[in-house]
Amino acid sequence: MTEFRATSADGTRITALDDGRGPTLLLVHGGGERATSWGGVTRTLTGDFRVVRMDRRIYVPGAVIEPTHSVAVEAADILAVAGALDRPVLLVGHSSGAVAALEAALLAPAAFAGLFLYEPPMPTRSLVGGRAARRARAALAAGDPAEAVRIQLRDIVRMPADVVDALAAAPGGHELLAARAPAQLADVEAVDRLGIGVARFGALDLPTTLLEGDRSPAHLRERVADLAVVLPNARVLTLAGHGHVAHRTAPVELAQAIREMAERVLVGRAHPHRAGLSS
Repeated sequence: MTEFRATSADGTRITALDDGRGPTLLLVHGGGERATSWGGVTRTLTGDFRVVRMDRRIYVPGAVIEPTHSVAVEAADILAVAGALDRPVLLVGHSSGAVAALEAALLAPAAFAGLFLYEPPMPTRSLVGGRAARRARAALAAGDPAEAVRIQLRDIVRMPADVVDALAAAPGGHELLAARAPAQLADVEAVDRLGIGVARFGALDLPTTLLEGDRSPAHLRERVADLAVVLPNARVLTLAGHGHVAHRTAPVELAQAIREMAERVLVGRAHPHRAGLSS
């Protein structure tokens, strides 16, 4: 594994982890995480593919989060990395990272051979954060960042309240939640600033796989369904028995879904096995 670097449009240095050899996958992680969180998925792919995992700028420790942070900034970061890679590239995004990936593809569709988007929380019919994001922002301003993240996980992501409470009660959990608060809230607010509606993606005809888990929050599956209606060359795959964090709970199954898409758009042949998936 090596470190890959690119310079974004505003001069910010973007780093990534670079593994394997072969056709290129560019992976954009979700909120509250780092590129390393996809290690289990990457290990299953690097025998046949080059996997470049970006570290999103707002989640790098010590990062300064600008008040002007936006999905457009993150899209520019993705395009900076993609522009330094050999083509063709399959762009893989998870959660809010998938939102940024979709916006990057809209800006420069020729940069990518296809998209693999795992439950992007796009504001299709309603905002993602809305009032809950404002309550989280108030908690952060009042000096309670852990409560801000509890609101984000419970009322925006819509994780069960008992699961959120267990995360906070675990050793070091309160401190971990507090450390994540500024970036995660900025992430949600940036997505909401896109506004409601996705008609602009109607001309984006890149081959696209939209992945959902059958145990994911209903609002995420609804947003996936809305995108599938608009994107002209999209299909929906359902990962049976898993939810929004299959990169942790089912890395082999998730890697298999990515591999099948990669072989279809990068190699031009379908993989014979699709265990746990339905379309």
